[in-house]
Amino acid sequence: MTNLLQPEPRQRAALAGHERLDHALGGATPEIPGLRKLIRESWLRSASFKANPDNTAAPLALDVEELEEYRRQHPLAAIMPVINKLLVQPSHDSGLLVAVGDEVGRLLWVDGDPTLQRRAEGMMFVPGADWSEASVGTSAPGTALALGRGIQIAGAEHYQRTVHPWSCTAVPFHDPDSGAVLGVVDITGTATAVAPHTLSLVEATVAAAQAQLRVERLQHAAELARKPVRRRSPAAAGRQGQGAKEGSLYRNSLQLLGRDQALLSLDGRTVSLSARHSEILALLSMHPDGLTAEELSSLLYPGDGSTMTLRAEMVRLRRVLQQLSPDAVPGSRPYRLPIDLVPDTGQVLSCLQRGAHRIALEIYRGGVLPRSEAPGIVDLRNRVSSLLREAVLTDGSAESLLKYAALPEASDDVEIRRAALRLLPPRSPKRAAVVADLERLEAELRA
Repeated sequence: MTNLLQPEPRQRAALAGHERLDHALGGATPEIPGLRKLIRESWLRSASFKANPDNTAAPLALDVEELEEYRRQHPLAAIMPVINKLLVQPSHDSGLLVAVGDEVGRLLWVDGDPTLQRRAEGMMFVPGADWSEASVGTSAPGTALALGRGIQIAGAEHYQRTVHPWSCTAVPFHDPDSGAVLGVVDITGTATAVAPHTLSLVEATVAAAQAQLRVERLQHAAELARKPVRRRSPAAAGRQGQGAKEGSLYRNSLQLLGRDQALLSLDGRTVSLSARHSEILALLSMHPDGLTAEELSSLLYPGDGSTMTLRAEMVRLRRVLQQLSPDAVPGSRPYRLPIDLVPDTGQVLSCLQRGAHRIALEIYRGGVLPRSEAPGIVDLRNRVSSLLREAVLTDGSAESLLKYAALPEASDDVEIRRAALRLLPPRSPKRAAVVADLERLEAELRA
C-alpha cells in the first residue's frame, strides 16, 4: 500500500470531484478518472443524507453532561487503557490525534498532540461531535462504520472542504462475542495519519483491545461462578435501567427494541431467544418482584391464557438459561429472576426520566418486540414509544426530530416533521426533504 497522499493524481481527482459536487447533490455524480470507487460511493451516500460539503464544522451531538453519562456506560470505556498505551501515548510525540467513537459515529474520546487538538477544535473534531457520514459526509470514522472495515481518507477525499488539510485512518471495533459493531478507533493528522503502516497499526490495536475485552469478560464470568447467587431485592425495581448509569461492562442485558427475537447477554455470552421466551424475559425483567403464573399468563397471552401452556414454556426457558448461566434460572411461585437483568427499554425509560432524550433516542432501535401481540408487551411498547415521542417533541433539536422521523413508527408523523421544519435554519439543505414528506403525507390525508 502506498501513501494515500503521494500519488498527486489521486488528490487532483478528488479536487476535481469537489468541483462537480453540485451534480452529486442532484444524485448523479459522473465518473471521475483517478477518484477511488469507495470515495465516489461515499460521496453519493453523503449527498443522499443531505450532508453539506461547505459546512465548517461537525455538529455537537452530546453536551458535556450527556457525554460523561454516555461514556461511563459505554462498553468501549473498558478498553481505553489499551488504546491509551498503544496509540494515545505515542501520538503525543508524533503529531497525531487518536479518537474513539461509538457505533453511530459520535466521538467519545479525542487525545494526542496538544497543538493538533487545538487546531482540530476548529472543525469540531472533539468529544461529543457527530462524525457520521450522515452529518459530515466522507471521513475515516464515519465511512469505516458505513463499510464495516478499516479505511484511510486523505486530504480532498473528505466530503467537507474544511477537512481537506487533514487525513485519517479508522477501524471499526466489533464485540468479540456477538460481532456487533461497538464503535470505531481513528488516527487523524497530516500525511503520517495515512502512512503505509498506520492502518496495520490501528488494526493491531483494535485486535489487542478486543482480545483484552474478551479476557476481562471471561475473568468476570469466572468470578461470578465462584460467588453465591444474589437474590434480587424488591428495591431493585427502582434501579431499572441503572446499569446504563453505572457503566458496568458485564451487566446482564436484554435487547428488545426493534427486534422480533430478543438478544440476551449473560456473563459475556450472547444468544438470540425465541419470540415467546423474549416476551417472558421482557415481562419478568420489568417486574423484579415477580409475577404469579396467573399474572404472567394474563400479560403474555391475549384473551384467556392457559397457565399450563405457560408452565411448559417456562420449562423450556429454564433449560436455555441453565446452559448459559445457572444463576439466571427463574424461580417460581412467583416467577422471578434471581439476577438483575437490564432491558434496553429500561435504559430508554431511565434516560427519559433524567431528561437525556438524545441518549434515549440513540439507544432506541424501534418498537419493543414489534410483532408481539402479548398484552403486556403491547402496553410496554406503547409506553416507551409515546414517552420518547413526547420528549423529542418537547425538548428535541431539529436533528433529534429528524432522527425520530426516520423511525418506522414515525413514517406518517406529520407533527414531528412540522416541528423539525420550524427548527431547521432557513437555508438548511435538509428542509427540502422534510417539505416533500409533508406534502406527500398531506396529499394522502386528502385522498
